[in-house]
Amino acid sequence: MRPQYSFLRCLLVVILLNGLLASCSTNTTTDEEAAPPTDSVILNNPVNDELNSNQSALLNTILGDGDDGILRGITFGDPVGKVKATEQFEMFEDSLSHAGFTYETEQLETIDVLYYFSPKARQVDKITVDVYLNSETATRQLWNSAKRRFTDRYGKPTKEISRRIEWKKDPIKARLEEVSDGKDYGLKMVFEPTNKTALASK
Repeated sequence: MRPQYSFLRCLLVVILLNGLLASCSTNTTTDEEAAPPTDSVILNNPVNDELNSNQSALLNTILGDGDDGILRGITFGDPVGKVKATEQFEMFEDSLSHAGFTYETEQLETIDVLYYFSPKARQVDKITVDVYLNSETATRQLWNSAKRRFTDRYGKPTKEISRRIEWKKDPIKARLEEVSDGKDYGLKMVFEPTNKTALASK
């Protein structure tokens, strides 16, 4: 065999080996670059359960323990003094016409309860609850929980449209409304006596 052919053959083998090594190195680097970092997986999949409360538990917080009174141990005709002594939420308004109390959950949902008083006797003659929520899902879940609870308590609704339900069972008229507006989610509950005239005469 001629020496020049041996040299060319060796050179060709070396070039092929270098090409194979370079190809393996390139593929390895590409695979590593293609793998997403662990942090991005966590950031792209937030835990939604941390956003909202359990809505059945939240409804219990809104209505209060037990079935005493209309709401949270208060009933129509109760004097201002009983409202202030009974209500456990933080007071944020105190006027001749009403007293307002508020509560914020760990998920930063807010419950505002307002007790309205009759002008002369200053006794409870209306109660409203505004609940500010974090998502459409939470709003729908609380709506369904409240609808079931109110139907169990007051019977079949007397009126039902897409965003409003009403019940009537003496001495109470109850109303549930969805008041969400864009990304501001929430519900409103209203409790009034069926006969305000009789209540005022007491």
